[in-house]
Amino acid sequence: MIGARAGFAAEPRLFPQSQPYWSPTMELWPAIDIRGGKCVRLIQGDYSREKVYGEDPADMAARWVLDGATRLHLVDLDGARAGSTLNEDAIRKVVEKVGIPCELGGGVRDAETIASYLEMGVSRLVIGTKALTDPQWFREMCTAFPGKLVVGIDARGGNVATNGWLETSDTSAVELARAYAELPVAAIVYTDISRDGMLSGPNFEALEAMVNAVPLPIVASGGVTTVDDIQRVAQLGAAGCIVGRTIYEGKLSLVDAIKAAGANP
Repeated sequence: MIGARAGFAAEPRLFPQSQPYWSPTMELWPAIDIRGGKCVRLIQGDYSREKVYGEDPADMAARWVLDGATRLHLVDLDGARAGSTLNEDAIRKVVEKVGIPCELGGGVRDAETIASYLEMGVSRLVIGTKALTDPQWFREMCTAFPGKLVVGIDARGGNVATNGWLETSDTSAVELARAYAELPVAAIVYTDISRDGMLSGPNFEALEAMVNAVPLPIVASGGVTTVDDIQRVAQLGAAGCIVGRTIYEGKLSLVDAIKAAGANP
C-alpha cells in the first residue's frame, strides 16, 4: 500500500494551479478511483476485484501532485453503479487540497449535479451512461455547459458499457463518438474495459480507430503500463492518457510517465 506523505493534512491547499511542475505535450491524468471514501482500483471494472491503495483520496492526490501531476482524473465508483453522487465529500477534499484541474466521472446524470460539481471547483465532468441513454438531454447539457463536459466511452468488445460497466449496449464506441462530434464537448475519454487494470497495455487498434473517427480530443484509458505504451498513445494522436494501477504499484513512476507524455517520440 502507498501511504500518504507526512504533513499533507495540515495545509488544505498546497499546490497552486498557476505553478505546474511540467506542461507535457500530451496530457497525463493520474486516476483516483473512489469507493466507500477510499482510493481503490478495480480489475476490469469488477467491483468484486478491488484493491485499496489509500484510506484518504485527498492525500493520494497530493502525492501525485508532488510527483508532478498537473491534472487528475477522479472516478466515483459508487456513483457510477448507483447513478447518483455518493462520494461528494471525498471529491470536495481532493479538489480543495490540490488546486489543479480535476475531471470527475461516475453518477453524473442530471443538471443539478453538473452545476454543483462545477461550483465546487471540478474542472470538467465525464458523462457516460446518460450520454448513451438520453442523447437529447446530453446535447442540452453540452449547450448549457460548453467545454465543461467529457463523453465517457467505456467499451467492452467494441460496444459501449454503462451503469458502472455492469451493462453492455448494442451501440459501438465509434458510433457514440460520432454522434457527438459536433458538440462543444471538452474531450472523449475512451476506455477499453478488457485492458483496464490488467497492466497488459492498451488496445492500440481500437484507440487508433477512435482517434481517426472524430475531430475531438481523445483521452486514452485502460491498460497503460509502460513508457513505451505512453509514447505509442501519443504517436497515435491521443490528446491525453490516463494512468492508474501501474503508478500505484510502482511499475512506472509518475515522473517517468509525465516525461514520456511530453517526449514527442
